[in-house]
Amino acid sequence: MSTPPDPPAPPFGRPSGGEARVPDALRTAAAYAWRIIAVGVVVRVVFSVLGQFHRIAVAVFLGLVITAVLRPVAGLLTRVMPRPLAVATALIGGIVLVLGGLALVGEIVADQRRGLENEFVAGIDRIERRLEEPPFRLPPDAFDDLQSRIGKLLSSHRSTLISTALSGVSRLVEVLTVLALALFCAVFFTHSGDRQWQWLCDQLPAAARQRCTVGGAAAWRTFTGYTHGILLVAGTNAVLVGIALFALGVPLAVPLALLEFVAAFIPLIGSPIALAVAAVVALATKGPLIALLVVALVVVIGQIEGHLLHPIVMSWAVRLHPVVVALAVVGGAVAAGAIGAVVAVPLVAVAWSVYQALRSRSADVV
Repeated sequence: MSTPPDPPAPPFGRPSGGEARVPDALRTAAAYAWRIIAVGVVVRVVFSVLGQFHRIAVAVFLGLVITAVLRPVAGLLTRVMPRPLAVATALIGGIVLVLGGLALVGEIVADQRRGLENEFVAGIDRIERRLEEPPFRLPPDAFDDLQSRIGKLLSSHRSTLISTALSGVSRLVEVLTVLALALFCAVFFTHSGDRQWQWLCDQLPAAARQRCTVGGAAAWRTFTGYTHGILLVAGTNAVLVGIALFALGVPLAVPLALLEFVAAFIPLIGSPIALAVAAVVALATKGPLIALLVVALVVVIGQIEGHLLHPIVMSWAVRLHPVVVALAVVGGAVAAGAIGAVVAVPLVAVAWSVYQALRSRSADVV
């Protein structure tokens, strides 16, 4: 008895029942899409919550930075004194060092104030004369008209300026509060941060404790390496800038070097901004030639930082591609301003390090 022939194959995309069949590729893409959307919603909610408590988040971040700097010092002091005394000594020493640096800068600015005023006035006069000459040929009364307009603008917006100054006082109080909370957190993080993290891991389900421990160790190792590395990069940049500005005779070399140190915590864009301020000071006090040399210093410092310091120093932490660093800095600046630009790169580095550690652990288990 012969077997009946097979029924004809249904048209492409339609099974024999007449219902449309979803292609496997589209089904897989949809499965990934809704998961990505769910993750995006969770991230959005987390950042919205952090935005409501951003001062606390900033204080905790600064506390972790201070802990990453002081913990090795406290560890060394623990060999010769009790742990609480070692933590207090390291913290007080760090505060004295920072306040001493600020006092030195203030003393330098106060000593050079009178001479700087005269140099700035003479420098602005030189710039005006050069702009009146070829090829610019600006009319002599152009700057007088500009000064009168600025004066009228300031007088018409006096109330706005006063309110801005008052809001600046409230901002100063907020900054001092955040710093006090950061120091408070740093004391306990430095003294017993490992025990605090272990306690947090113990509150999780048993299946997640080991992953939490591995991820936390990787995160702290990366964060500590990044903090030490960026401090070394910032310090090297500040020393190079200070020596160059002092050799060129630019006033306020030490304050401008300190500005370079602070700005270096924003990768890629911080150093050029600080050196642009130094170029403006050089232009007003020493003329265009010295200002051009300071602009050339921007290129030199950028090459040293990008091709020497970061590849060598930042290898202690997770090395990120320059495109990733640029996207992180811009994204952080758009999301949270200057604070976001500072926090973005270490946050991305820590997240990537945790992902690699957990993936390696999963591969070892398999």
